[in-house]
Amino acid sequence: MNAAVVHDFKTPPRYGTFAEAVAAEGEVIVTVKAAGLHQIVRALASGAHYGSTGVLPQIPGVDGVGRLGDGTRVYFGASRPPFGSMAERCVTARAFCFPIPEVLDDTTVAAMVNPALSSWGALRARVQLQPGENILILGATGVAGRLAVQVARRLGAARIVVAGRNPAALAELMQLGAHAVIQLVDDQEALTASLRQEWSRHPVDIVLDYLWGKPAETVLRALSQKGPQHAAGRIRYVDVGFMAGRTISLDGDTLRSSGLELIGSGYGSISMEKIFQSFREFLQEAARQPFNMKVETAPLREVEARWNSSDKGARLVFTP
Repeated sequence: MNAAVVHDFKTPPRYGTFAEAVAAEGEVIVTVKAAGLHQIVRALASGAHYGSTGVLPQIPGVDGVGRLGDGTRVYFGASRPPFGSMAERCVTARAFCFPIPEVLDDTTVAAMVNPALSSWGALRARVQLQPGENILILGATGVAGRLAVQVARRLGAARIVVAGRNPAALAELMQLGAHAVIQLVDDQEALTASLRQEWSRHPVDIVLDYLWGKPAETVLRALSQKGPQHAAGRIRYVDVGFMAGRTISLDGDTLRSSGLELIGSGYGSISMEKIFQSFREFLQEAARQPFNMKVETAPLREVEARWNSSDKGARLVFTP
C-alpha cells in the first residue's frame, strides 16, 4: 500500500510503499481518509518522544479518520506500530475507534482531536478544572493553545490568561475567549513582574504549559513569594509539552513557598478509561457547538515537502 515512510530519524518521511497490516484479535483495519500532522507525530518520527519504539522503517501518524470494513466512519485514537495513520490503511484496536457525529467532517476531526485532547484531557482528567477557576495558558499561540482557550472557556474557567511571543496571535486569542495576554519577552525580570502583577489581581488556579524550558522556569519563579506572612493558594501546574525545552531548573524554595502542585498530562499519566471518555466527550461537544479551527489539507504524496512546514495557526492534514 502507499504510505509515508520514516527510514531514519533525521530526515522527513518519504512517500512510498509499505507492507499491509494484518489485524490481530481485538483489532480492525481502517481505510484512512485523513491524518493530522501533529507535534507528537513529528516528535515520534524523529525518535525524540518518550513513546518512540525506535523501530525503523515505520509509518508516521498517531490518529486519524477513516472507515471500518462495515462502512462505519470513525475517529481512531491510536495505531499499532509500525503502522501509523499516514497510509492508505492502518491497524488499530477496536476499542480506540469512536463513531463520528455526522455534522463533523473528516479533515476537521483529524486536525482537531489530538491537539484539543491535550487541554481537554489535562483540564478534565488531571487537574479537574472547576467552573469559576482562573487559568494561565503558557504557549497559547499554536493550534493546541488556540483550542485550549476554547476548551477552558467551555469548561467554565472564569478568567483565561494567555502567554506567548506572537502579538498578532495573542490578539486573535482575545477573540476566542481569552481575558488577558502576557507577552513572553527575553527580559526575565520584566516578565516575572508582569506575571506577578496579573496574579496579584486575579490569583491563578491552573497553569497549562505547552512550552516547559525557560518560560516555565520564569512562571514558576513568579509563583514563589518571599516572607512568612503570605498565605499560599493551591496552584495546579500541568505540563503538556516541551516546545521551549525538555528540562528546567527548579529551586526548592519555589515548592516550599507556594501551593504548587506540579504534574504532567499525557499517555501514561491518564488511564485508558479516562482517555476513551475524553475522546467521546470531546466529539460530542464539537458536534454540539463547533470549535474555531483552521485546517490545511495536502495529498499524502507531498509529505516529504510539507513535513517541516510551519503550521501558521492551522493544522496540516494529509489525505491518502
